[in-house]
Amino acid sequence: MPVLHNRVSQEELKRRLMEETEPRTTISFYQYFFMEDPQVFRDQLYVHLNALKVFGRIYVAHEGINAQISVPAGNFDAFRVYLYSIEQLNGVRLNIAVDDDGKSFWVLKIKVREKIVADGIEDPAFDMQNKGRYVDAATFNALTDDPATIVVDMRNHYEYEVGHFERAIEVPSDTFREQLPMAVEMLESDKEKNIIMYCTGGIRCEKASAYLLHKGFKNVFHLEGGIIQYANKAKEQGLPNKFRGKNFVFDNRLGERISEEIIARCHQCGEPADDHTNCVNEGCHLLFIQCKSCAEKYDGCCSSACQEVIHLPEEEQKALRKGVMKDQNIFNKSRIRKR
Repeated sequence: MPVLHNRVSQEELKRRLMEETEPRTTISFYQYFFMEDPQVFRDQLYVHLNALKVFGRIYVAHEGINAQISVPAGNFDAFRVYLYSIEQLNGVRLNIAVDDDGKSFWVLKIKVREKIVADGIEDPAFDMQNKGRYVDAATFNALTDDPATIVVDMRNHYEYEVGHFERAIEVPSDTFREQLPMAVEMLESDKEKNIIMYCTGGIRCEKASAYLLHKGFKNVFHLEGGIIQYANKAKEQGLPNKFRGKNFVFDNRLGERISEEIIARCHQCGEPADDHTNCVNEGCHLLFIQCKSCAEKYDGCCSSACQEVIHLPEEEQKALRKGVMKDQNIFNKSRIRKR
């Protein structure tokens, strides 16, 4: 029986990736559909994608699949043929990364989850099939030319901070499950207006559009393929680009430039900057925005305290970070904002 998970160290996998000479393409895709046995589906998927040297992060659940991956250029056609051979994924939209160096992932991880997007929805009457209407890049631009149209960003606060569409409303939260009820509350008086929701690749805003319809909203749209597809189509079709700044992505790149504007500021000195990084102190690992000057000044750390830690002997560093939880350690100004 084939091995259905990685057995090589992360350090070795990163080294191999950096030594690769064949270019890779970073892709994201998702599909909501009922999956009878996610574990069986996961194992079959792993065997085929591992054989094609696909790297990335994929979640499968009874409600469908959510994937962010990179594929060697020479295997791209074979990958697409295999993916489309799966009935529920035949013709699924593949979002090609906008600003891609091919170094987004270095290992393949496929996990079974309760949901492909953690939403906190427990109402059995909620139906993902009753979702908002797709809009493409051209239609998005046309609808948002009307000042009465409401544009809602369904991403986390740190994503919105570095880039968003013109006139987009931020729902200032840490998680998508927090955002859904917050969005309903914020938009309660606008149930009859045109509301367009967007996110990175489409998966969150599609569910959010269904949730708003479930809550009695009337004219709900969501941007097909999210920011990634919009940026590609706007460029291909010569459309005005209404996105400002950088699109945050959940891979090693941490962002892809959509426009040349820098709309965020360094969290340490306040100068214009939009490069996210993780504090190099492994006991902290805070995700924050840091300019090049501060990166040099603080040795890639978020503070002088962490800078002191990284210069301690490794054994002392290990003792300090023992038992430290850092999964959600993200710089957050949203809690002081008016909601």
